[in-house]
Amino acid sequence: MDIVRLVLLFIHLLGIAVLLGGLIVQAKEPTKRITSWVRDGAGTAFVAGLLLVGVLEGLDADVNHTKVAVKLGLGLVILVIALINMRKASISTGLWATLLVLTVVNVAVAVFWSSPHKVADDDNVEAAPIVLVQR
Repeated sequence: MDIVRLVLLFIHLLGIAVLLGGLIVQAKEPTKRITSWVRDGAGTAFVAGLLLVGVLEGLDADVNHTKVAVKLGLGLVILVIALINMRKASISTGLWATLLVLTVVNVAVAVFWSSPHKVADDDNVEAAPIVLVQR
């Protein structure tokens, strides 16, 4: 089941990368629009994220439901905005910037809010010996 978790995490990260790339590539263009990259990246990240939470729940992992709810809300807003504006010839720069900010905030929530990549507390870490190599 761990391989499924890792594959879903990989797909989720690819979706975020495609979404962010689809937005950033338009930064210097005068006309902004919702491209298939933005739509598909948002959809992929959203669905893979939902499936990832389901797998984590199935593994009895310690899931932070508040963090998941915030990420779900941000992802849903991004996806809905992308789907509503997909057929429009252009979107305002403000809406494009909103999508960009929401995407970056979603990534920031994932990284900084109770990350599973924390180093052990200082109380539980023994001091590593310093080894000097002489030549």
